[in-house]
Amino acid sequence: MQIYLDNAATTPLDSEVIQVMVETMQSDFGNPSSIHAHGRQAKTIVEKARKTIAQLLHASPAEIFFTSGGTEADNMAIVRSIEAYGITHAITTPIEHHAVLHTLEELEKSGKIQLDLLRVDAQGNVDLTHLEELLAQNPKSLVSIMHANNEIGNLANINKVSEICQQYQAIFHSDTVQTMGHYPHNLSELKIDFITGAAHKFHGPKGVGFLYINANNKIKPLIFGGAQERNMRGGTENVYGIVGLAKALEIAYRDMEEHQSYIQGLKSYMIDELKKAIPTVEFNGNTEPQNSLYTVLNVSLPCTNMNDMLLFNLDISGISASGGSACSSGSEIGSHVLKGINANPDRPSVRFSFSKNNTKEEIDTVVAKLKEICEHA
Repeated sequence: MQIYLDNAATTPLDSEVIQVMVETMQSDFGNPSSIHAHGRQAKTIVEKARKTIAQLLHASPAEIFFTSGGTEADNMAIVRSIEAYGITHAITTPIEHHAVLHTLEELEKSGKIQLDLLRVDAQGNVDLTHLEELLAQNPKSLVSIMHANNEIGNLANINKVSEICQQYQAIFHSDTVQTMGHYPHNLSELKIDFITGAAHKFHGPKGVGFLYINANNKIKPLIFGGAQERNMRGGTENVYGIVGLAKALEIAYRDMEEHQSYIQGLKSYMIDELKKAIPTVEFNGNTEPQNSLYTVLNVSLPCTNMNDMLLFNLDISGISASGGSACSSGSEIGSHVLKGINANPDRPSVRFSFSKNNTKEEIDTVVAKLKEICEHA
């Protein structure tokens, strides 16, 4: 039996998404930039998808721009807002996704900004008092704080971050890739400048995402070469991917309450079963349901001599997960997130991430295998 518990990396396509994408592939192959009937039909499909996404997020269709995914969207928001507003100071956390962290580090290396990293505690919670202190010193800043951490699942209070940024008139960008499609985002209430989404994190296709740009913000494109996306993103639109993205988000919102309850139940069940099977097990990050992404559980295990082999052992047992350790060994750099929260470097850690397709029976199998591995380590 193959068990897939790496849904934070990517999710399987929903059957309804496959259906609508195949139908579009078969009937609508035109270039949305072409003015003839085939092009106009493709353009209509793209704009319908844009309107669907905007309605779900309580935004205007003019604020939604399609990209190749979350990484491009993060880069565009960060690089172009810093340039557009003459920003020389940026604030983020040491546990951000590399799409954000590496982008800001590169801008600092090139001398364009000064970068400050916020304090995080041993559970990965961001110190918002530190954010206020830094903004009081440098009010003209870009703040980039992800909604949910992709490795340990911590949820940031982006409503509170938004209030702080408004107080100091800072630009606020949030990488919402892990929470898009899993939590509602009401952009008519949340005062934020940029958020990002990637379809493959909520049962849509890979290679397509979007950037929300608040209507009050005016930035230049990151990719030039055409007038697509209202002159904001050169390149022929990925029509089939965009259709799949909109359908996947529509399904996610339609079934959100049901799936959230079900998946949170799986996560809580795994926590309880692991505690019984491996009493010395530890969990990285905050596991309280109100402060933790319900799709992610980061487990720290006592089998200290399995640092390099734990994932391999799971894989040959038919269990797909991801993770690593906080230390560097061989060619492995180690997790910057686990280092950022000072996780025990001697313990191997595994990220299990769940979806609507997982079952309690799969959790039982995984817990039994982890117990076996630890007992024989």
